[in-house]
Amino acid sequence: MRAQRERMTDALERRNADVDDAARDDPHGEWKWAIRKRIWDRMEDTNVAQFPRPVHHRIPNFVNADKAAANLTALQCFKDAECVKVNPDTPQKAVRRAVLEAGKTLMTPQPRLRTGFFSVLSEELVPAIAADAAVLKKCCTSAGVASHGVPLSLDEMRARRCDLLVIGSCAVDVKSGARLGKGEGFAELEYAIMRMMGTIDDSTLVVTTVHDTQLLDGGEIDTRRLLRHDVPVDLIVTPTRTIWIDKAAQPAKPEGIYWDILSPQKLAQVKVLRDLRAEVEAELGETLPTGPDETLPPLAVRAEKKKMREASRGGGGGRGGRRGGRRGRS
Repeated sequence: MRAQRERMTDALERRNADVDDAARDDPHGEWKWAIRKRIWDRMEDTNVAQFPRPVHHRIPNFVNADKAAANLTALQCFKDAECVKVNPDTPQKAVRRAVLEAGKTLMTPQPRLRTGFFSVLSEELVPAIAADAAVLKKCCTSAGVASHGVPLSLDEMRARRCDLLVIGSCAVDVKSGARLGKGEGFAELEYAIMRMMGTIDDSTLVVTTVHDTQLLDGGEIDTRRLLRHDVPVDLIVTPTRTIWIDKAAQPAKPEGIYWDILSPQKLAQVKVLRDLRAEVEAELGETLPTGPDETLPPLAVRAEKKKMREASRGGGGGRGGRRGGRRGRS
């Protein structure tokens, strides 16, 4: 808890830091939403996008996501890792499968952290993964994690070490490694929690697998406009390229949870944050700061499911869905 206290003290001291000028100048992160919309539109218009569609307000699935996963698994950093944290989104499904097939431990968060925290799976924990292809396939999905995964408590999380982080992106800058997710801030929260608990540190590699059309020219993301909680990547892997980021060009990674920029709405949405906040406040003997209110961004339109339901009733219905972006967390 001493390290936890030090991180919280650092957050309190930095609450008025100059790095937050970008948030004051553009509180809704409009520039980020403009980039997201451009990428989402491009992927839909060129049919690079894959199910589930439309990809707007999602970590977009893409053609040859399995090739990007294969390129990652061929790298030494993947081979050396014993525990790999992978986001639960569709384009990283092949990465999750590769982790389990390689006999490694898969650490994955509950989607939007709404039903819990992190769960782990491995052949040791679920022997059927090695014996039954159907179980392996299911364990790569959120439903499989819910039914077969071993949920971790906060204390159990502190006792673990993760060797490699794989996260999804909407867009990523090839020079700085600055990335944009779908705008909900969960990859940042997950990273912050793991840093705070000592599960990872600044040297832990952060990787994203994306399609080449999601790559932004070097410098297209102005790193001066990023916020303290934004997580850059160290490595970008696409179906055709492997791009290592120069540390000199990479912005700093978050050091933990910055409570002073965490909104009441996000706290209300994520129970594990409320639990962790209460624990830290009890340890510090003081009330932590809270960030400004925010309007949470819209969720992705579940167009395919709606279309299938309509078809089963004999109805029509097109693909539907929004092609815009509306703000929440930047």
